[in-house]
This record gives sequence, structure tokens and C-alpha cells, in this order.
Amino acid sequence: MMLLSLALSYSGFTALSLAMDKHQQELHGKAQHNTKRMRVWRWLGWAALTVAFGLCVWSQGWALGPVVWLGALTAAGLLIAFGLYPYRPRWIVPLAWALPVLGLVAMLL
Repeated sequence: MMLLSLALSYSGFTALSLAMDKHQQELHGKAQHNTKRMRVWRWLGWAALTVAFGLCVWSQGWALGPVVWLGALTAAGLLIAFGLYPYRPRWIVPLAWALPVLGLVAMLL
């Protein structure tokens, strides 16, 4: 469950970063982007973070769930900010799609 919440936090942060002009240009160059697409990225990002919070509270309870969620947010943010953006920016979006699937598979096994 923790891996899935970490993966959803990573995907949520990636979606929120794609909702910004600066990061959209860094990740996709001079690709066309419009406000409607950026609004969809923003909604997807907040939805992924909300689902990650719900999973943490569901698995750990209200006493420890928010703390685990904050830990997942911290780990995902550090991975994006200090690991992938400076060194491998092209890996960010594919990992945002693949990690939740891998987290779901790990949860089901």
C-alpha cells in the first residue's frame, strides 16, 4: 500500500508540474499547450494526491495515515526535484504513468 501511495504522490506532483508553463516547456520543449490541458493536469494531480491520502488513511488509520502520506509526499518530491529534473528530465513523465501500475501490481501480490 505504501508503494502505491508513493507512486500516486509522484504522479500527482508530476501532473501538477505539467500544469505550470515553466515545467511544461522544460519537459516538452516548445510543444503546444493550452489552458484547458493545463487545467486537466491540475485536476489529475490533486486527484492523485487525494487518492494517495485516502490509501494511507485506509491502511494505517487516522493516527498514522497522514504521517505516512506526508512521508510519501516528501519522498516523491525529493525524487522529482533532486533526482530526475536535474539529471533525467525525460524520464519524469513515463515514470509517472508506469509507477502507479507497478504500485498496484505490488499491492495485489
